[in-house]
Amino acid sequence: MGSFNLSLEGFMLVGFSDWPQLELFFLVFISIFYSLTLCGNTTIIALTQLDLRLQTPMYFFLTHLSFLDLCFTTSTVPQLLLNLSQVDQTISYAGCVAQLFIALLLGGTECVLLVVMAFDRYAAVCRPLHYTSIMHPLLCQALAISSWVGGFLNALTQTSLLLTIPLCGHHLNHFFCDMLVLLRLACEDMEGTEANLFVAGTIILVCPVALILATYAQIAHAVLKIKSRAGQRKALGTCGSHLMVVSLFYGSAMYTYLQPVHRDSGSEEKFVALFYTIITPMMNPLIYTLRNKDVKGALLKVLGKGKD
Repeated sequence: MGSFNLSLEGFMLVGFSDWPQLELFFLVFISIFYSLTLCGNTTIIALTQLDLRLQTPMYFFLTHLSFLDLCFTTSTVPQLLLNLSQVDQTISYAGCVAQLFIALLLGGTECVLLVVMAFDRYAAVCRPLHYTSIMHPLLCQALAISSWVGGFLNALTQTSLLLTIPLCGHHLNHFFCDMLVLLRLACEDMEGTEANLFVAGTIILVCPVALILATYAQIAHAVLKIKSRAGQRKALGTCGSHLMVVSLFYGSAMYTYLQPVHRDSGSEEKFVALFYTIITPMMNPLIYTLRNKDVKGALLKVLGKGKD
C-alpha cells in the first residue's frame, strides 16, 4: 500500500472530530490555555533577564524549561486549532515529519534538563558553601547544551527508525504526528524496530527518573540533618517546585509511551496528550511563581514600574 517515505500526499489528523458538537468548546478552551501558556512562559523568561536576583543557575535552567514549553506547545497546538476551525484536517508529509522530529527533540531535551535541574538543587542543598563554585556559568552552559544535544540525538534516532517503516493508510487517530500513532499504521510486523524504539523510550524516560530519585534521596538525607525547622522548610521549598514539574512531565510521558505500541486507547490517549502539550506547559510557570518569593517579588517589581 505504501510507506512513510512514499506518503507524500500527507496524513489526515482525526483529532477531536469524533465529537463535532464539542469542537467549538475545544477551540475556545485550547485557545485560552495556549494563550496562558505563551503569556506565563514568556513572563518567566523576561523576568529572569530583567531582575538581577534571578540571574542564577536555578533560573538559568528555568528559562530553558520555559523556552522548551513555548516551543513544544507551538509545535502542536496551532495545528490543532487550525484543524478545529476548518474542515480540512490534513497535514503534509514534510509537516508531519517535522512535527514528529521537533516533538521528540523538545521532549528529549526536557527529560535531560529536568535531571540537570535536580543536580542544581542537589548542589544548593547538599553543598551550599560550594554552590557558586560548583554551578559555574561555564558548567551551566555546558549542561544546557548537553540537554539539547541529548534531545537532538533522541529525535534523530527515533525519527530515522520511523522513516524506515512502511505505512498503510493516512488517517492518524490523534491531533498531531505522534510516534506511537504512526507506528500503528505499519503495514507489517515491525517487532525489531518497535523493540529498539521501546529501548530508546526507556532510556530517555526511566533512566532520568532514576537519576532524579537518587538525587532527591541524597537531598532528603541532607535535609534531615538540618536541625532547624525553618532551614528544612527553606531547603524543601527550593525543591518542591521542581518535584511537581517532574511529576507532571514524567507521569504523563511514561503513561503514554511505556505501553504496547498496538494498544490504541483512542480518546484517552488524546486527552493525556492534551495534558502534556497544553496543561503542563501552562502550569509550570504558575508552579514556580506561586511557590517562589523571588519570582513573585520580581513580577511585582516589574508591575510596579509599569504603573509609574
